Amino acid sequence: MGRPAGASRGVPVASEVVVVHANETPPEWWDAAVFLAGPLPRSAAVPSWNPEAVRHLRERWRHDGRLVVFTPELREGVLADYTGQIEWEHRGLHDADVILFWVPRDLETMPALTTNIEYGAWYDSGKVVFGAPPSAPKNEYLRYLAESRGVPVADRLDAAAGAALDLIGAGARREGGERSVPLLVWRTESFQTWYGAQRAAGNVLEGARLEWTFRVGARREAVVYWAAHVQVRVAAEDRVKSNEVVISRPDTAQVLLYRPGPSLDETAVVLVREFRSPASTADGFVHELPGGSSREESDPAAQALAEVREETGLRLTADRLRPIGSRQVAATMSGHRAHLFAAEVTEAELRWLAEQRGTAHGEGDSERTWVEIATWGEVRKRGLADWATLGMIAQALDLAP
Repeated sequence: MGRPAGASRGVPVASEVVVVHANETPPEWWDAAVFLAGPLPRSAAVPSWNPEAVRHLRERWRHDGRLVVFTPELREGVLADYTGQIEWEHRGLHDADVILFWVPRDLETMPALTTNIEYGAWYDSGKVVFGAPPSAPKNEYLRYLAESRGVPVADRLDAAAGAALDLIGAGARREGGERSVPLLVWRTESFQTWYGAQRAAGNVLEGARLEWTFRVGARREAVVYWAAHVQVRVAAEDRVKSNEVVISRPDTAQVLLYRPGPSLDETAVVLVREFRSPASTADGFVHELPGGSSREESDPAAQALAEVREETGLRLTADRLRPIGSRQVAATMSGHRAHLFAAEVTEAELRWLAEQRGTAHGEGDSERTWVEIATWGEVRKRGLADWATLGMIAQALDLAP
């Protein structure tokens, strides 16, 4: 299906719902997509729930833009064998913003055995709604999994459709390979930063497969980390790069606290020591600059001040910070950037920080940091920091007045 006039990126179009049946080619762009998952009848004598679900979605889609509904039912006839459309279903499940599982299980006519497998693969994806009539048997475990992972649960089909559209909101226009990026990742600042840089370079996202998300919040609704296997057309080389995974997280803010010494190597540098599970150091800890990220604070400078206070106990005012710049930390793997700042501390502050070395800071069990003080020469020679931290310190000290 082509694009109507006025359907370019960011330009509103009239509200519409497009139903894509089994083995049909989906449209080239959409604002939202729902996949209907659940048992289907294998006989014309058994009524299907898919048409009713489509009706509820049509009635409730109120936004300008296109909602695509994937239904595994054939446009005509009753599906007798899934093997001919497995790849179509897998692609639709991956591309959909929400997978609406409705499980009106009937052990004689719709046992939902395939549904159990699909649900097990997707229930923890962050884009599932689970629904089932109270009378349907053998759904207790599926419901338990949903409730334990923050999945919206409904016992009426109209309510399940409403929950699916609540997750979608107004949607977001995507076309071509962008359709493979579901809204829960598309809406993150980290994805938009990475994708904006790719587009600015003239590159084209030809496809993606979301491999994993790490989510937090009361219903695990906020994506903190994500990983996607992407296919990118590299404009400068006229080829498609398709063998890499992009991992990303929110940008971080780091601060170099330092006190100049007689020489650069004798300059005192403040680090924090913290146990981090990925560390492969001799002591199992990382030794890094005070810093981190926040879902609540979008201003890097404000976040930098908060991190210094939280991880060292030192309170600085905004005028003490000197911005150094922003760069990626590990460009071959992660799309996120570090916003680097520096602040020269006084002799009194340095002594106070030295007194903090036996005091734990941070947020208790989730984050526990210990102040360390070393000279720049010691940091380099003793292997106290990783390459990224060494680079940040070197850059900040190089720009010190």
